Amino acid sequence: MRLEGSCHCGAVRFAVEAPHPVPYMLCYCSICRKTAGGGGYAINLGAKSETMRVEGEARVRTYNAVRDGTPSTLQRSFCSLCGSALWAYSPKWPDLIHPHASAIDTDLPLPPERAHIMLGSRANWAEPCLREGDTSFDAYPNESLADWHDRMGKSQ
Repeated sequence: MRLEGSCHCGAVRFAVEAPHPVPYMLCYCSICRKTAGGGGYAINLGAKSETMRVEGEARVRTYNAVRDGTPSTLQRSFCSLCGSALWAYSPKWPDLIHPHASAIDTDLPLPPERAHIMLGSRANWAEPCLREGDTSFDAYPNESLADWHDRMGKSQ
């Protein structure tokens, strides 16, 4: 599925092909919460990095979070003007890029179920709204984005 996205101020626009476009994963970790705002919920989608096209690339900055004194390999990209979280990329998985659903302008498929992850580090006020069929995890689930999409018949 072709996804088009942008930051809030419009200085950065991007397009990417995503075989895993369903925003089913809600993250409650402190990094997502503090870099993307709100309760976290920096829902990442799975896209093909070689298809990424960016307008306004000069306005994109990256941040590598530090956990337990070690910088993460995951580069979180954001707009240097308005601060909008845009996508995440790790050289550990060079074929993948993970756009934040909050930056996507294209209508996304609705998930039949959601996974609430990193609940072990959520803020006490970020209470999960679990629906029937939702799953929850104190850390990361064993099921990958691709595996979830395949199991749900949602891969594009």
